[in-house]
Amino acid sequence: MQLLYPEIKSYAKHSLEVSKTHLLYIEESGLPDGIPVLFVHGGPGGGCDNDHRRYFDPEKYRIILFDQRGSGRSQPHASLIDNTTQDLIDDMEAIRIYLDVEKWMLFGGSWGSTLSLLYAEKFPDRVSAMVLRGIFLGRDIDYEWLYKKGASLIYPDYWDDFSNHIPADEQSNLVKAYYKRLIGVDEIARMASAKAWSIWEARLATLQTNQKLLDQFSEPHVALALARIEAHYFVNKCFIKKNQILKNIGKIKNIPGIIVHGRYDMVCPLDNAFTLHRAWPISELHIIRDAGHSGGEEGNIDALVRATRTMAIRLE
Repeated sequence: MQLLYPEIKSYAKHSLEVSKTHLLYIEESGLPDGIPVLFVHGGPGGGCDNDHRRYFDPEKYRIILFDQRGSGRSQPHASLIDNTTQDLIDDMEAIRIYLDVEKWMLFGGSWGSTLSLLYAEKFPDRVSAMVLRGIFLGRDIDYEWLYKKGASLIYPDYWDDFSNHIPADEQSNLVKAYYKRLIGVDEIARMASAKAWSIWEARLATLQTNQKLLDQFSEPHVALALARIEAHYFVNKCFIKKNQILKNIGKIKNIPGIIVHGRYDMVCPLDNAFTLHRAWPISELHIIRDAGHSGGEEGNIDALVRATRTMAIRLE
């Protein structure tokens, strides 16, 4: 069983102005002249933390982390202004140019897998490889699973907590109802909605209950960004065309990829990864028998660390 690499500190931190509104937090760790890899966090709105550096051998990789618009340490916090998928794709390309990276590997989980795939389809010549976890394809069935009927059948008790936060006459469209409250002027209602939204996701994210994750997602700073930005993206179907990723998959047919997906992923069901793998034959699919959605579960950590080691050998 592979573990995360030991904790390391960043050797450089940057603030990159990508619009009149947004200032992105970027950091680098590992080997300055190593294999460039961009960690693409989930959510949208999740932000990065120190453990995200630890999936990579610091003696082989130049590890680049950034907080997407409105997330983590980027400013302004939880902002929805000029915050779309296309903006984030352009930000990734701006970071590549700013850091003078010719080509990099993308490492993304959940929404991070979505954004990585979309970036690669737009800039295939700038991507050397991808390691993706907990695939989210942004199809109608994927939203419905999480916010209509799907996960609710597996966790009816948690679903009651999530859905009953909204009055019965608005429960037919929970994403829209939550979004209305999350962008409203009532600060108490906004924060209560943010916590309810984030706790629903945290409860589904691991095979075994993880109190540390629940506490993290409940923390006001984290919950507000995650809930507001996710609701903003999901009410707008992630600002992408229907089945866009699969329709454009031919653009990445020559980019090697390793897909890691927990068999018991209740946030993004395994069908996402299986469908992606069939459409992207050069990829490898590793189904983790004892894991759910979170990249912090032991089985997923083991597979992801093995994947970055494999890619290091190939890319060297």
